Amino acid sequence: MESDIIRPCKVNVASETGRLRAVLLRRPGIEVERMTPLNAAQALYSDILDKATVDKEYGLFCGILERWTDHVYYVRDILAQLLTNDNIRDHLVDASLHHDRHTSQLTNGESLRQLLMSLDSRELARVLIEGYEQDHWDGFTDDRFLLKPLYNMLFTRDASSTIYNRVLINSMSFEVRERETLIYEAIFRNFFGVELLNAAAWNPLARTEGGDVHIASPDLLCIGEGIRTNAKGVDFLARTFARERDHFDILVQELPTEPDSFIHLDMVFTLLGQHHCMVFEPVLRKQGLFANKATTLVSIHHGRITYREVPNIVEGLRTLGWQMEEPILCGGTDSWVQLREQWHSGANFFALGDDQVMGYRRNTHTIDALDRAGFAVLNAEDIVEGRVDMNGYDRFVAAFPGSELPRAGGGARCMTMPILRD
Repeated sequence: MESDIIRPCKVNVASETGRLRAVLLRRPGIEVERMTPLNAAQALYSDILDKATVDKEYGLFCGILERWTDHVYYVRDILAQLLTNDNIRDHLVDASLHHDRHTSQLTNGESLRQLLMSLDSRELARVLIEGYEQDHWDGFTDDRFLLKPLYNMLFTRDASSTIYNRVLINSMSFEVRERETLIYEAIFRNFFGVELLNAAAWNPLARTEGGDVHIASPDLLCIGEGIRTNAKGVDFLARTFARERDHFDILVQELPTEPDSFIHLDMVFTLLGQHHCMVFEPVLRKQGLFANKATTLVSIHHGRITYREVPNIVEGLRTLGWQMEEPILCGGTDSWVQLREQWHSGANFFALGDDQVMGYRRNTHTIDALDRAGFAVLNAEDIVEGRVDMNGYDRFVAAFPGSELPRAGGGARCMTMPILRD
C-alpha cells in the first residue's frame, strides 16, 4: 500500500473505450497455485500455474496500467482498509464461513471464526482471498482448506461490473466464484459508496458476469448470453433500463456452452475504439460452434421492450448507427490459427482509450493483424521501464507476455475492472 489511507474516486464508466482514469486489480497471490491437476477444472482453470512466471507477467501487465491511469486500486489494499471497521469485519468473516459451510472447531479447540477475528486487517484480507489451510491434511481428500481459496480473484472483471454510475454485483454461475461477490459488495458499498445492482436479488435464477457485460455507449450494452450470463440475467438488465430510460438498446450475442474458451463475450469480441473491434471470425460468419447462435437486438422505447434478430454483432452495431470499420480478426485469416489464438484469449483486449489497447503478445497473428490495421506495437518492457511513452501514440497495442496467465482462462479485459473513464 502506497499510503496509510486510500481515497476513493468517482465511479462512472459510460463506454468501453473512453480514456481510462481508474481501475481495480487483484495482484495474484498464492491462491493461483493452491490447486492440483485434480481440482484445476473445478477451480475453472485449464491448467495449473507457475507463480514465479505469473508474477513477472502480471508485473508488466499492471505496470502498463500504472503508467497510464490516475488510479490503480488493488483489492487487497482496499479490503484491508475496510476490515479495520468491526461491522464490516464481522459481516465478511461470518458470511464467508457460512458460504463455505464451516462450523467445526480447530485442533486446538478454537473456532475458525475466533482465529480469523484475531488476525490483523491486512492478514485477514489475505486469508479471505487466499484461503485457510487445515493444520493436518491426509494428502488425499478434497478438504485441505477450511476456508477455500478464491482462485479466480485476479479476474476482477467478472464478479462486479461498473455499469455507468452504478456497480452490478454479478450472480456467479459457479459456486467456486460466489464468495468473490461478498468482497466486491463490501468494497463498492463501503469504500466507493455507489449504488449496487444485483440480478439474483430480482430473480434467484438470473445470472450475470462481467465478461459478458460491455458498456458500448451511454445508451447501448453488448451482452453475451451463454453458460455464465443467462436469459434471465439479460431480462433483468432490459427491465432495469426500461424503467429508467426512454430509449436504450441491448445487443445480445448467444454463445456456445462449450468449450471453456467461449465462457464470455469478451473471449470472442472486444471493442478497441469507436470504429474498431476485435472479433473471432466464426462469430460473424455464424460458422462452426457459432452456427445457429442468434444475435438479438433488444430495443427499449418508452418502457416497451422489443426483440429482433440481426445478422451478427458488428452488423447490429451498424444498424444502430455505429460507423464500424472492417473487424480485426483474432488469429488473422487462417481458421486453424484463429482457433489456437482464441483459446489463449486472443480476442480479449482491453481498451485504455480509443484505439489504445493492451493484450497478450503470445497471440502473434492477432498482434500482426493489429499492426496491419495501423496499431503501433509497443512492448510492455519498454513501456514499464520508461523507454516508450504510450501518450505519444494515437493508436497502439501494448503487448505484454502471457505464457502462464492465459492458463487461468482469461486475458487483459478479464483482469481489469474499470472504475472511471472519460
